[in-house]
Amino acid sequence: MAGPLPDGISDPLPAGGLAAVRRRVQSTLVVSQILGGLGVATAVALAPMLAEDIGGSEAVAGLASTASVIGTALLSLPFAALMARHGRRVGLTTAYAVAALGGLVVVAAATAGSFPLLLVGMAAFGAGNSANLQARFAAADLAEPAHRARAISTVVWATTIGAVLGPNIAAPAGKSVAWLGVPEAAGPFLWGTGVFLVAGLLMHMMLRPDPLLTARALARAGGTEEGSGGERSLRAGLAAVTASPSARVALTAIAGTHTVMVSVMVMTPVDLGGHGAGVELIGLVISGHIMGMYAFSPLMGTLADRVGRLSVILAGVALLACATALAGTANGHHAQSAAGLFLLGLGWSAGLVAGSALLTDSVPQPARAAVQGLSDLIMNSAAGIGGALSGLVVAQAGYGWLNVLAAATLVPVAALTLLSVVRRRK
Repeated sequence: MAGPLPDGISDPLPAGGLAAVRRRVQSTLVVSQILGGLGVATAVALAPMLAEDIGGSEAVAGLASTASVIGTALLSLPFAALMARHGRRVGLTTAYAVAALGGLVVVAAATAGSFPLLLVGMAAFGAGNSANLQARFAAADLAEPAHRARAISTVVWATTIGAVLGPNIAAPAGKSVAWLGVPEAAGPFLWGTGVFLVAGLLMHMMLRPDPLLTARALARAGGTEEGSGGERSLRAGLAAVTASPSARVALTAIAGTHTVMVSVMVMTPVDLGGHGAGVELIGLVISGHIMGMYAFSPLMGTLADRVGRLSVILAGVALLACATALAGTANGHHAQSAAGLFLLGLGWSAGLVAGSALLTDSVPQPARAAVQGLSDLIMNSAAGIGGALSGLVVAQAGYGWLNVLAAATLVPVAALTLLSVVRRRK
């Protein structure tokens, strides 16, 4: 029955109670993920081309994407702090608003021909990806512990639609705004701005009652949440991770699997091109990789809930190891490269979904938002470093050695996870 939440939270529970709130939160997050994924993928598809046009050199083409990754990482903490204090609705709405502003700055930079302004705009545009990542944790706020991984995986799955559609509409989006005097490669960023504004408005209007604030209120009413708002600070989040072995395993799994995926993925088009693959074939391989990342995430969520988070993390490590073995030894066999990249996406999905669920399980309710923001900061920072170093590794030692080093990165993930399994059995 409808009624106010405990502790004076103003948004009432709708008819149907908590189950109705869960459905509303889930559907709102799914739609926002479709929009957010579309906004990011449509614009980022032409970001290297735009950077090359403004910077005047192929050498700086990758800096636009790098700036976006750095922005995603650095903005994770302030958005997490905002959510910890004021809830998911305020934090996610603000993140999409910053991303929309970043898109406008990119368009202004393209019009003015300013490369430094482009990098600033790309960093702010990375807030869109930060919002997309944080949304998976919002799905976990009110989920029953037995179904937490499935709730996370459903939101991750929704990204598939926007991620697949985005690159395919990038060119038409650029041409559609040419009459405004916007360079064609910058046009998708104007579209991205509009999409992020719609996503932010959706969050502001529909994410009620706020899932994080509701979860806290219910925990207080049930006597399971203790402490003050100070325990929701980022310092307290770090302390919560330090105090929990399971949280450390989860954080290592999320950062490790993401770093391996990004490091191998960013250099695969270069390797394929060096072995005679055309743009169409490279696009097909990357599409298969994206499908592996997102399309099967509900399966990973269901498995994580039924057989356990640690088992699915180990399965993800095994999939990533197979992926690096296949990709690293393909040597021009395009079908083998495609299989390797598909498994790379599948292993990433297992690690992200199961790791995110384990992280949420392992820390107290007051510290969760801060811990989740810290997780995204570490995950994106590690992947940014890995992606930057991967080009140097390929230039000096080759694509095969890049895969060897990526596989070596999985060793601490596997070791910590197996140690945790042993501890639990004891």
